[in-house]
Amino acid sequence: MAERFGGKYSPNAAPDAPQAPTQRRRRSGARVNMLFLIPGILVITAFQQEPIGMALDLLGFGTLMLAAWLTREGLQAEEAFDARRVAKRPAIPRKIFASAFTGLGLAVAGMDPTSFSLLNPILFAILGTALHFMAFGADPLKDKGVPEGSAFQTDRVAKAVDEAERHLTAMRDAIRGAGVPALSRRVDRFADTARQMFRVVEDDPRDLTGARKYLGVYLLGARDATSQFADLYARNKNEEARQDYEALLDDLETTFAARTDKMLLDDKSSLDVEIEVLRDRLAREGVNRN
Repeated sequence: MAERFGGKYSPNAAPDAPQAPTQRRRRSGARVNMLFLIPGILVITAFQQEPIGMALDLLGFGTLMLAAWLTREGLQAEEAFDARRVAKRPAIPRKIFASAFTGLGLAVAGMDPTSFSLLNPILFAILGTALHFMAFGADPLKDKGVPEGSAFQTDRVAKAVDEAERHLTAMRDAIRGAGVPALSRRVDRFADTARQMFRVVEDDPRDLTGARKYLGVYLLGARDATSQFADLYARNKNEEARQDYEALLDDLETTFAARTDKMLLDDKSSLDVEIEVLRDRLAREGVNRN
């Protein structure tokens, strides 16, 4: 269905209309796509050889495709790691494994089926592993923002944020089914607001208790409502349902923003109390403040 173009300077545009969030360019873009395309050469050459040579080419193709998939997954995991102030390192070092599989795939594909000489495969393995590692780097190997002695509390926050991110991802995937780009942008804007709360909780894990229902119950309900609305709107373009859904997003965004502001104010109040207590203690001990 066609959608009327609109913007800040369009006729009848709403004043100070909120801007859609800018989409961040993914690292797993053109370079990773090339990793999926180049091994296709082996499929073409495989069927022009004897059975052993064909088997080696096809095995090399499968290994290189596995390396490409691991590279893409590793880059996406690294993006999620970099986006957070507090994060656990990826459980599986996908990019490092991808470098090893790239070298292995090139070694298998470069093996001569007539002599089975190891010189060329070894060179291909070393070069392939090194070049892949130089191009894509290593995975994050250390946790980020985890103070010593608070690993348990930080782990609770990381798990809660991971669950909340899954709900947001499910919302974005579901709303695409409605076929309305404006709604996808609206969901992205709500996701940005929700992530502001995530960052506050990551900065101070003590806020997790008050924010847990927002990260879990509210986002779970939003995910289910989005899925049901997308299915309904894709079938009959019910405009009343669309208005109700947009109103729900407005309410959710307002609620999340208000809760985030409250947590920030509470943190400042706690800091003010700590400062005042320290000042009183210094005054009792006869320390003059200049």
